[in-house]
Amino acid sequence: QVQLVEAGGGLVQAGGSLRLSCAASGSAFSFYPMGWFRQAPGKEREFVAALNPGGTSTAYADSVKGRFIIARDNAKNMVYLQMNSLKPEDTAVYFCAAGSRYYSGTYTSMNEYPYWGQGTQVTVSS
Repeated sequence: QVQLVEAGGGLVQAGGSLRLSCAASGSAFSFYPMGWFRQAPGKEREFVAALNPGGTSTAYADSVKGRFIIARDNAKNMVYLQMNSLKPEDTAVYFCAAGSRYYSGTYTSMNEYPYWGQGTQVTVSS
């Protein structure tokens, strides 16, 4: 079991940056693949970025590739999403998710993540 708490959301102008953080509780955090998803009003939740347990392999949605960076600090039980060159279409609630500790890859499907945080709002003004 792992519990996740996101932080770092807020209001930012287009072109600006934000860093989201996700604090994980529970043991064996370093065994869990991690991901970030987002959900805009009236839209389905979508994949943003993923990271394998060792932090050596990443995956990004095409819409954020080159602008967002996912990283983790296993010693601190933390996952981060650095968001640069933000656009109004990045406005959404962002969710941190943890996969199964028995899987070692990067995963883009919500179905691969049994553990979710409560979300943090990111609003990008034009």
